[in-house]
Amino acid sequence: MDPTHDPSLTSWIESANGGGDFSIQNLPFGVFRRRDEDEPGRIGIAIGEMIVDVTACRDEGRFSGLAERAAGACAAPVLNPLMRLGAEPRRELRRQVSALLAADSPAYRSNRRLGNRILVAQRNAEMLLPAEIGDYTDFYASVHHATNVGGMFRPDNPLLPNYKWVPIGYHGRASSIVPSGTPVRRPRGQSRPPDADSPSFGPTRSLDYEMELGLFVGPGNPLGRPVPIELAEEQIFGFCLVNDWSARDLQAWEYQPLGPFLAKNFATSISPWVVTLEALEPFRAPAFARPPGDPAPLDYLTSPANAESGAVAVSVEVHLMTARMREQGLEPVRLSRGSAAELYWTPAQLVAHHTSNGCDLRAGDLLASGTISGPARESRGCLLELTWRGAEPLALPGGETRKFLEDGDEVIMRGYCEREGAARIGFGECRGVVLEAG
Repeated sequence: MDPTHDPSLTSWIESANGGGDFSIQNLPFGVFRRRDEDEPGRIGIAIGEMIVDVTACRDEGRFSGLAERAAGACAAPVLNPLMRLGAEPRRELRRQVSALLAADSPAYRSNRRLGNRILVAQRNAEMLLPAEIGDYTDFYASVHHATNVGGMFRPDNPLLPNYKWVPIGYHGRASSIVPSGTPVRRPRGQSRPPDADSPSFGPTRSLDYEMELGLFVGPGNPLGRPVPIELAEEQIFGFCLVNDWSARDLQAWEYQPLGPFLAKNFATSISPWVVTLEALEPFRAPAFARPPGDPAPLDYLTSPANAESGAVAVSVEVHLMTARMREQGLEPVRLSRGSAAELYWTPAQLVAHHTSNGCDLRAGDLLASGTISGPARESRGCLLELTWRGAEPLALPGGETRKFLEDGDEVIMRGYCEREGAARIGFGECRGVVLEAG
């Protein structure tokens, strides 16, 4: 850690000092454009209720050295060029932005109108996808989620023999990844109810969300060169929230023998702000404590550093707002709260495994954790688990119940990190409203 993590650090931007998501200790990256303006995306850094326009800062001559190089990469309309530079230019940009925004900033003391030239209010900005995402891989890294789902279909043997040896994943669809706030249309597809002799085609009756943490790849690796776990975190640019929307009835019919396909590739929502690995340093945690009898990870998936602090203690919450709740003026109801520290596999292990066969990762690739669930019922990260495949409907305010999502429902995901002796940081929100099938 360095002075940018100092919990006593405050900013001359007052909205950053109230314990919200975007404190000066956070400084996540995103891509925005001014609302109602026909302009390409601009790279910004969230601070309180404002956005620092990185290019505007560079034009003001506020950066030097490696930070100037990183700010130059931010002239692009996506984060990919910055991601390709690797960790040190990004870290130096973070250090110089932190110094510029700090309450005792000499630049601000000498020019109190500095904010007029480098800041945009978040309320006046439209957030875009932070990167051009070439590839998307979704993992299955929560042993609690895997055990719950497996138990629904194989009560006597919920986990398949490979689960505790190998990080399981599938290749998702990058083209249907959308930023928070984009409505999600109910998909159509084939499904076969248990009591039917043949499948039918129509709108899914079992639409679900999945609360996940995503990581964006930084510089990437050449084809044929695996990334050793000791160097895997150098490939991680930062993290976002992911809602991997899922049509469970379509999934149950199509997933054998090759796994998820149309049940998941119709939409994946992500939060717009990318919280860097540097910002998460105060919230590192030991890798999942495997219970007695579980196998130790194979050599290519283990290192002393990963075992000691390979996990990230990000708390994740799912809230639901139904159409009736909106009409009645009710607040969203929280459905679950979990932690990414409960994942069986760490981010570094996911990167190391993904590249272990020589697969090349590229800047802007997205890797998601899979549903984050914990051991308690209230920490289950999807409706499939919370309602136990619809057998235990949820009771909602106003007398409604839910087995799965209905048209008009809005899913709101939030993520944050808190611990004693550190400033709170957050991820913002990942939202999506369900529209009726087209």
